[in-house]
Amino acid sequence: MGCVSFRLLYFLAFFAHLAVQKTVRLALYSTKSPAGLFITSANTMKIHEYQAKELFRNAGIAVPEGHVATTPEEAAAAYKQLGGEIAVVKAQIHAGGRGKGTIKTNRDQRGVQLVRSAEEASSVAEALLGKELETIQTGPAGKKVKQVFVEAGCDIDRELYLGIVVDRASGLPVLMTSEEGGVNIEEVAEKTPELIFKEAFHPDQGLQKEQVESLCKKLNITGDSVASANDLMTKLCKLFVELDCSIAEINPLVVTKSGQVMALDAKVNFDDNALFRHKELLELRDLDEEDPAEVRAGKAGLSYVQLEGNIGCLVNGAGLAMSTMDLIKLHGGEPANFLDVGGGAQTEQVTEAFRILLGDKNVKAVLVNIFGGIMQCTTIANAVLEAYKQVGFNVPLVVRLEGTEVEEGRKILAESDVDIITAEGLTDAAEKVVAAANAA
Repeated sequence: MGCVSFRLLYFLAFFAHLAVQKTVRLALYSTKSPAGLFITSANTMKIHEYQAKELFRNAGIAVPEGHVATTPEEAAAAYKQLGGEIAVVKAQIHAGGRGKGTIKTNRDQRGVQLVRSAEEASSVAEALLGKELETIQTGPAGKKVKQVFVEAGCDIDRELYLGIVVDRASGLPVLMTSEEGGVNIEEVAEKTPELIFKEAFHPDQGLQKEQVESLCKKLNITGDSVASANDLMTKLCKLFVELDCSIAEINPLVVTKSGQVMALDAKVNFDDNALFRHKELLELRDLDEEDPAEVRAGKAGLSYVQLEGNIGCLVNGAGLAMSTMDLIKLHGGEPANFLDVGGGAQTEQVTEAFRILLGDKNVKAVLVNIFGGIMQCTTIANAVLEAYKQVGFNVPLVVRLEGTEVEEGRKILAESDVDIITAEGLTDAAEKVVAAANAA
């Protein structure tokens, strides 16, 4: 991956969108959405399917009846409450690919399964709850299933795809559809992009009737189903805007044999930067589903994303952080993280940053790269020494300082008894930290 790509990562990253083909922990996913749209959003908060469907239901979007269960007994009771012959038991984790995913200790057990009795619902729930479900998005580690969603079955005539994201190029939300529903939409976008149709809409105006009619024609939706599709699409677009979503996805969107258009699955993510306007949404957050280090960093006011490399990075400013990762890659190294301490970080934040970095067992060396603007180099130098006292450095530490009070900051480090490798410039810093990591 070249220099340009990591810089591109930041501006496209934190930008979650349609299920990523596999869990590749690259700092800020530099991925393209279906139909070639670049997605932009801030850090996103995810919720479970059952929570997304409750939001859909409240917005008047058609979804099957369902109930969440945390025990086999509750799953059996949920099946009875539905009153039908067929139901679906779905593992609830923050990852896609559950239908093809398997329990790590029982590869025959899928994350989504049809059941035809209360006893079967109980049995499937018991096989899922408390177990690690491995999907294409979780990677080998899997995610522990703590709850299941027991949902009524429906007579499906057709499976489609529907999703809304924000197009970076136009700055508008875009509704995307395809007749290829219920499958990995990224594969469709890669192999047959002509099968994905899109309509951009203005947030204040919503999706227009003629746009829906155009999409329905392309999707071969006819008769009474057109009105049903219009109702669902317009309401989903309204929900997307009103709740400051970064993605709203239904895969599959189904047309039942009676002609109703219904959301059989639901994925909704929210823009973290807008959550102050939606306090009620914060109650839906499941911290157990998030990376512990990222949660810890967030509480300390740090922007952190863990990667798969072995060189820890502590930088102030997102642009400099991305340039730092570029240079590490250029010189043959692999960044272990993206970490931006910001322009006004205090000693406590820097210390916590080191705790997080050194808590990653893959880290073999750490690079501190600071340009003193608002933050003075003397402040970061003293913070590094204080962090050493509290945390201790068990890996090589390379420090590059530039900017306000740089000479004073370098002097503080030079006169300390801490074993620090100093660097004079970006290239020098990258070369030294890569060499240190390789020698460790």
